[in-house]
Amino acid sequence: MTTTAAAVEQKGLAGVFARLKAGKNHGWGVFHPGSWPMMIGGMMMIVSAFLPWIYVTLTRELVGETFVLRGTDGPGVLTLSVGCLAFAGAFVPRRKLAIAHAAIPGALVAGICLLQTWNLLGGNMQTQWGSFLPGMGLVLAAGGAVILLKVSWTMYKHWPVT
Repeated sequence: MTTTAAAVEQKGLAGVFARLKAGKNHGWGVFHPGSWPMMIGGMMMIVSAFLPWIYVTLTRELVGETFVLRGTDGPGVLTLSVGCLAFAGAFVPRRKLAIAHAAIPGALVAGICLLQTWNLLGGNMQTQWGSFLPGMGLVLAAGGAVILLKVSWTMYKHWPVT
């Protein structure tokens, strides 16, 4: 075993410093090949929870303004919590655990976004078209899910098994 590989296995702050240095040597970022995409995807999910997910334009004629459903009014709470899980997975130097930290939140939020899109389409078909519109939070959560699913597949295929 080389000295770099032995240093990476150290515990505590010395191990963190050694992993940072080893990560810069092989060009994979902070801890592993998926660290940066996992940080970005996790932050996208965290931020999306506080943004509008659905605009209800039917209320414009009734009360004069569009009703907005924020992510924290419904599924955004779960998106917030699994976004934190994905962000934390960026700092896990173990292969299987890091892949799980990307794949599980990505698949869960992708399912939530698909269900919300299905509900939007169903609501639009039952009322006049354009009554329910997707908000930036829904789009951002779906983008974060795509990034996490892609990075989990990339880590699975290209991160060497030790």
